[in-house]
Amino acid sequence: MKKKEIENREDVYLLVSTFYNKIKKDDFIGHFFLKAIPENDWENHIEKLTDFWETNLFFAKKYKGNPMQVHKKLDENNNATITQEHFGKWLELWVSTIHELFYGEKADKAINSARNISFMLFLRIFENRKHHNKS
Repeated sequence: MKKKEIENREDVYLLVSTFYNKIKKDDFIGHFFLKAIPENDWENHIEKLTDFWETNLFFAKKYKGNPMQVHKKLDENNNATITQEHFGKWLELWVSTIHELFYGEKADKAINSARNISFMLFLRIFENRKHHNKS
């Protein structure tokens, strides 16, 4: 497949769906996603994350959700076992998927946004753990 710029929702969908196909097969982080997302709900998850990234890259205002809350709950449901290394693997898979499929300004923005998002989610999860441990 020839690399191209991220230009529209179809490109974002290709990125997100390719990325999550890698996630599902990954031995290190796949189990978190396979446990959290029922097999029959993956297409809805892909559409929601396509909305998220389309909003992030094109200011489309399609995404409605609270990623912080979702990831805090995910960590709680996994007995606070999500680590910085898990976020690192998530980011590694995201960046490698972008580099396989795309180049250009939007691709760079998707990488930089993912770095920032993963860092913030990581911080919020650990803040949430401190709050729960004091209770």
